[in-house]
Amino acid sequence: MCHQTVCLVARHLEAHGIPTLALGAARDILEAGRPPRAAFVDYPLGHTAGKPFDRADQRSVIAGALRGFDTIGDPGGLVVLPNQWGDDAWRTEATSTEARDTRQPRDETPQWQLPADREAARAAGLEV
Repeated sequence: MCHQTVCLVARHLEAHGIPTLALGAARDILEAGRPPRAAFVDYPLGHTAGKPFDRADQRSVIAGALRGFDTIGDPGGLVVLPNQWGDDAWRTEATSTEARDTRQPRDETPQWQLPADREAARAAGLEV
């Protein structure tokens, strides 16, 4: 699921009294999305919950993320999990402008599809 969507859903659920923690592999999006609690794992996108077929790694990622409920005190807190992918070859492909992934740096300024969306954010008390 999209990191931005997870952040929005987490904030909505928390506003209704349901504790949440977002687990993600895109730190910049987690920080911009401001979920109530977040755990970041430096893994390739699509592998946030651990390495394929590696149950020990998967358990370690999930257990580390869940500890965030005990260790994150301030709203918007983020823990960085110590898990390592091992082979950093994925980073080259993920940041290459010549390979399949041509992501650009994130623009952290608020973006609105419609003027009414901006007004709804203002009405909800968000700074825009």
